[in-house]
Amino acid sequence: MWYFRPLDWLNFFLADVRGGLGPYVGVFLLTQADWNQATIGAVLTVSGLIGITLHTPIGALIDATHFKRGLIIGGTCALAISAVAIAWAPTLPIVLTADILMAVAGAIFAPTVAAITLGITTREALPARLGRNAAFDRAGNIFIAVLAGVVGWGFSQRAIFYLVPLFAGLTSLAVLSIPAHSIDHDRARGLGENGGMADHQKPAGWQVLFERRPLLVLAAANAMFHFANAPMLLLLGQKLALSHPGQETAFVSASIITAQLVTIPIALLVGWKANIWGRKCLLLVGFAALPIRGLLYTISDNADWLVSVQILDGVAAGTLDALIPLVLADIMRGTGRYNAARGVLGTVQGVAGSLSMTVAGFLVIATGYSATFLALSTVAVGAWLLLLWAMPETGIPKQKYFDPETK
Repeated sequence: MWYFRPLDWLNFFLADVRGGLGPYVGVFLLTQADWNQATIGAVLTVSGLIGITLHTPIGALIDATHFKRGLIIGGTCALAISAVAIAWAPTLPIVLTADILMAVAGAIFAPTVAAITLGITTREALPARLGRNAAFDRAGNIFIAVLAGVVGWGFSQRAIFYLVPLFAGLTSLAVLSIPAHSIDHDRARGLGENGGMADHQKPAGWQVLFERRPLLVLAAANAMFHFANAPMLLLLGQKLALSHPGQETAFVSASIITAQLVTIPIALLVGWKANIWGRKCLLLVGFAALPIRGLLYTISDNADWLVSVQILDGVAAGTLDALIPLVLADIMRGTGRYNAARGVLGTVQGVAGSLSMTVAGFLVIATGYSATFLALSTVAVGAWLLLLWAMPETGIPKQKYFDPETK
């Protein structure tokens, strides 16, 4: 449909809005606003915890509201105001408020885009559409990283923050280009399948979040995966810095860009093949990339080797970016609690990722980098085994999409 093109741009520009603010706040506060690391860390911790607690309530809001486009516009406007406020007056109250808004927006953007996608896309076309969402999001990440680097180098760090209002405006135009009447809000929350025909007259009770065994398995496996994954890039950057002093920034940037570039074709491939190869097979591939990556980090300190291993980070990210919202749509179909389930997944994932940073720090001090990478890889292997043993295939054979009895 013609309005799929605005959905491409929505994913691209949303990545620019987020990327034009989040990664640069800490550097700006440290080098330009004379903040110390302890204060920056405390603000990030407080805002991060608030964001984690809001994932599920915000998911329930997305399920209930018919103003999904308005949520995205409101979130981008809040981030634009926050960016300008930080640039003008980087005081503690302003920065803390801005970071909290960033955390809330992080809980709004991806689930709302997924809900809109679900509401305008047929079941058969959904895997490919979610793959495109992930690919355009990652392309936006790469674009803003390059643009922010050029702007920061050519003008100033403060100038980067003024990119956010620009991309907030472009995001608003993109989301408004999707007609409000084209979004089936029943289907967007996992109730309707075709033409607004719902499987339930009203959403299922909250207990459905604990009764769907595949959801519990996915949440547990995802928590273990992100416990293992969250510290990986940070530890890689530290290892590169210790092995190659003076070149650490270049190598860390190369590591990030390598993973992002691989993510784009992987997300498109997963979206294309999910109906043919099945969800579980592809999930296992994505989850397997993480323990292999951690193991390969221990083989050598050579920078070229370490950066090239980041290809596996792109494989995992591209696969899960496209598959997680799709598998959740399979699991929660007919319940009306799709976005609430996504909120639960985000909460569990956030808690696991936050805890792992502390654990990884103690492990590095006690055992060194190689042992820490192996320990994290062991947790990732556990996540893979849990999926293999307990996760069912949630898709249906391609030919059944054309069987009226399955619709």
